[in-house]
Amino acid sequence: MALTERKKRILDILLEQPSSSISDIIKRLPTGTTIPTINRDLKSLVEGNLILRNGSGRAIVYQVAPEYQLVHASIGDSYFDKDIDERKGKKKLDPEVFTYLEKIEIFTLPELKQLENLQQTFSDRIRTLPEEIIRKERNRLSIELSWKSSQIEGNTYSLLETEVLLSENIPADGKDESEASMLINHNKALDHIYEQRIQLNPLRTAAIEDIHSILISDPGVSKNIRKRIVGITGTSYTPPDNEFQIREYLERACAVINNRNRIFEKALLAVLFISYIQPFEDGNKRTGRITGNGILIENGYCPLSYRSIKPIEYKKAMILFYEQNSVAAYKKLFIDQFEFAVNNYFR
Repeated sequence: MALTERKKRILDILLEQPSSSISDIIKRLPTGTTIPTINRDLKSLVEGNLILRNGSGRAIVYQVAPEYQLVHASIGDSYFDKDIDERKGKKKLDPEVFTYLEKIEIFTLPELKQLENLQQTFSDRIRTLPEEIIRKERNRLSIELSWKSSQIEGNTYSLLETEVLLSENIPADGKDESEASMLINHNKALDHIYEQRIQLNPLRTAAIEDIHSILISDPGVSKNIRKRIVGITGTSYTPPDNEFQIREYLERACAVINNRNRIFEKALLAVLFISYIQPFEDGNKRTGRITGNGILIENGYCPLSYRSIKPIEYKKAMILFYEQNSVAAYKKLFIDQFEFAVNNYFR
């Protein structure tokens, strides 16, 4: 539905202050806004399934519908001005997320058109490029993805040092061996996907475990579904800690992804779900990014390198999904990075 500025403001108010009454809402709108006007807006938002109306009489309160909050609600940087223990975020995994994201439209029509036009540009270009250029560009993107994905996890290699390591097998001076291993393992995982040694359609937990196994070379980290609690820096959200429950959630995530029709949705959800469930002791977000890219690659879509994002912005997008179950921040990042990839590789 088309949203007026006033309706957008009402949605923002309800995101910040769930279960608000009309009087709560009108206090935060411009002076002169009348109750009949607000009532019409609220009725329209309820009918559009953007908000929920609870209670009766003077006890009526409104809140943002979970589906809207999940996909379209944008939460500003002010959310992170509060200490992690003061933020009113979810502390545990909400199983309803899988239900909401099974059928709801994740991308708006304009977003889909933008993505599909970009993919068409990519497809047209690939058809006319010589094989040698495709091989070189694939290698360049893999190097840059390995670098940025590792940088998000705290790796200190520069892009040039990464290129020398992956192209000439020369580690950077003064760097820890584990940093070089992280970069090499990213490249190996991508090679496995390009060589079709890992199948991601349909997506199964075994394939996710295979990708994780390649990415993690630390002998002290289990490569199986974890059996212990893990914490995530920067958030009070704690992933599930029961091995059987973790596997159940991972299988549920795969089912949701496999039931989606659009490749963009499958790739986006793979990144979010694996990061959210944190099925392994370490390397979860890396596994999510490579799995999401693997889905794109296997279906002939342009993969993302994430080259132009700041690690802090990526981490915020993940935290917003953990704590608020909001897809909006990562969705914007995904669209921006797909556009960046199409405009900068395989040309």
